[in-house]
Amino acid sequence: MTVTLRATPLRRAAETTASCITDTLTEPPAQPTGVDYGPRGTRWYSQSLSKGAAGVAILHGVRAQTGHGGWEPVRAWLRRASAETLNNGTGAGLWFGVPAVTHALTTAMPHARPAALDALDHAVADLAGRRLAAAEARLGVGARPSLSEFDLVRGLTGLGAHLLRRHPGGDLLRRVLAYLVRLTEPVDADDEAGRLAPGWWSADPPNAEGPERGGHANVGMAHGITGPLALLALAVRQDIRVPGQTEAISRICSWLDTWEQVSPSGPWWPEKITVAELHAGQPAVNGPARPSWCYGTPGVARAQQLAGIALGDPARRQAAEDALARCLADPVQLSRIIDPALCHGWAGLAATLWYAAAEARDTSLPAAVPHLMRRLIQHAANPTPAPSGLISGPAGIALTLHTFATGTDIHWSTSLLIN
Repeated sequence: MTVTLRATPLRRAAETTASCITDTLTEPPAQPTGVDYGPRGTRWYSQSLSKGAAGVAILHGVRAQTGHGGWEPVRAWLRRASAETLNNGTGAGLWFGVPAVTHALTTAMPHARPAALDALDHAVADLAGRRLAAAEARLGVGARPSLSEFDLVRGLTGLGAHLLRRHPGGDLLRRVLAYLVRLTEPVDADDEAGRLAPGWWSADPPNAEGPERGGHANVGMAHGITGPLALLALAVRQDIRVPGQTEAISRICSWLDTWEQVSPSGPWWPEKITVAELHAGQPAVNGPARPSWCYGTPGVARAQQLAGIALGDPARRQAAEDALARCLADPVQLSRIIDPALCHGWAGLAATLWYAAAEARDTSLPAAVPHLMRRLIQHAANPTPAPSGLISGPAGIALTLHTFATGTDIHWSTSLLIN
């Protein structure tokens, strides 16, 4: 997507800030020594879109493609991302391991054909095939899924997002979409959720440290059902369809309608639904949480806007745009944002708004873009300490500002499924 923009002081300020952040990320820092290889060790950050070199490579690649930087930083960060054996096991997904590095390479240098690319594509296909086989076995016994089976960060939705950009005409993407259609169908499971729960009701506890059992339904874009909704809708918009796809989109939307809450500041959705809330028919919380991309109203609204466009449903599209506009107009919700990054913070909210506004049917969302970009520039000037990556770090902040300043998207937003 490219939008022709008139140069303004705000866009110049956005590009200046993006450039200043990028200048601090020109070269990868020295690889730390003596760092453990545990799942929380920082040595793993290199192959992470969220916290490491793979994500920074995307920033430099986008800027090089728009004439705002050179290619050597791209190569340097990709070398760092692939310096150690890449994970292609349990923890691998769009944001980490082989898929993350493959996605970074093909986004940052889309016309390059390095020798390793075929091997990387094969490894991603192998991982997706293993995940699909495991999901098929789970469905066969009527068990509930884990979030990591289907979510954007680690699951098949994230792998599908990569395939939608990398191999949109491929059979593997269609297999992922067909799996997501099945995910929306009821599961005949004899568990605490009973027959009231949707097919994506997860076996994972709603809170890792809480006492409640019986799993939950996750609503967010990062780990919940709005990620699959966005992918199914984006595929329809590219005329990539499998049997039952539009019905699956409608099922998810109807479920979101059931759990939509009304407040003076506009509609909102709970982040998760527990067994107790499922049986009560209402959430325990009484108001919206932080308006983040990953769990809040912005991500849920953008997914429904995409669904409305895909289904040719102007009422749903308008309702989603109104929900996002009212969320942005609520100072109480905005006050809950405490960092500038993509996942939980100002950059994620601004990026989601940017793409939603580009397709909005009235002027309320486009009119909100300048104000939110000013807020992002303000908070980007004093970022909280964070790793260097795209999702949780300064690279994502810089890329959001660069996109606003130039009006150009080089498909980096696939990492969030907002476009």
